[in-house]
Amino acid sequence: MLFGTERVSPAVYRLAALFAFSPKFAKILAVKISAVIIALNEEKNIARAISSVGWADEIVVVDSGSTDATRQIAAELGARVIEQEWLGFGRQKQFAVDAAANDLIFSLDADEEATQALGEEIRRTIDNGNASAGYKIPRLAIYAGREIRHGGWYPDRQLRLFDRRKGRWSEDVIHESFRVDAGLAVGDLKSDLLHFTCENITEHAHMIQERYAPLSARAMYASGKKASVLKITAAPVFSFLRDYFLRAGFLDGSQGLIIAGFGAYNVFLKNALLWQMQREHER
Repeated sequence: MLFGTERVSPAVYRLAALFAFSPKFAKILAVKISAVIIALNEEKNIARAISSVGWADEIVVVDSGSTDATRQIAAELGARVIEQEWLGFGRQKQFAVDAAANDLIFSLDADEEATQALGEEIRRTIDNGNASAGYKIPRLAIYAGREIRHGGWYPDRQLRLFDRRKGRWSEDVIHESFRVDAGLAVGDLKSDLLHFTCENITEHAHMIQERYAPLSARAMYASGKKASVLKITAAPVFSFLRDYFLRAGFLDGSQGLIIAGFGAYNVFLKNALLWQMQREHER
């Protein structure tokens, strides 16, 4: 017995010493990672997202009041579910980061999926020592059933693997991002994070009208940007020509055409809404 009166074999001591003083083994034992997800009525997506990060030491789902089965599905799959009223994208994601048990964080949205290759690359990066404060990951969009690799949509690198002690989420109204502290290094991973964007045209139109254009207009207004009739008419045309032709959106088939068209519509609508805000403020 190890702690009894029997003599312990020298081989046992050598084995214990090997593990106790091997820096690599100690590093593997010490570094743990939490995967964090924010969700609202994501019963169609949450199982895929959680299942894709089964390699994480902890999975945290922060739910902002789902009325479907999101919380139940997440709990059944072993995630720690926390309910939190909506704070805004950046603040909600920061809440999830702060609630995690570990300092090393992998953040993904409910409509995203970590590929097997990405999971393996993340584990290798951790095991080899995460010298960088964070890592950017290429994100591959799946739009109406097709991978989108052109039109400015890929690689769409996102900083999603990071040490939470070395930065925090921005509180931007739209297009929030994790920002590391000044002067700290950010690395790049090669494997893709899949993003299941829109299943159909109706969903895309709704997202632009209800979220992207209004939020973008608010952000533009707050930063002092101005809209004009010339910008409202010319900017959408430029957006379409850039994304469909210059960025080779046409190589993504029909989906590429639709994406470029909606991109132009988003530019038109956000500038029109900004113009409306300006007029209302002048009254």
